[in-house]
Amino acid sequence: MNKTEFTKKVAEKAGIEVKAADASVKAAIAVIEEALRNGEKVQITGFGTFDVRKRPARKGKNPRTGEEIKIKASKSPVFKAGQALKNEANKRATKKK
Repeated sequence: MNKTEFTKKVAEKAGIEVKAADASVKAAIAVIEEALRNGEKVQITGFGTFDVRKRPARKGKNPRTGEEIKIKASKSPVFKAGQALKNEANKRATKKK
């Protein structure tokens, strides 16, 4: 499911116009991005947690030449699904089989 399909489903479930749902989806994503940019964790009970993890600088190898290279430290966004979401995913997977 892509963002457009997701937005249409949100509009259906909420009983609102697609344009309003699109604005809501964009706003929710912007709020999550801003929080992560500021180093905050976003926890939605029953759904999951968005967070940023720091990856330290390390050494790696260029796969083409075998030469050792330095990989800079970075931050990476992560999502950890909540138990309710995990349970729901497992229910759906079971029903489809």
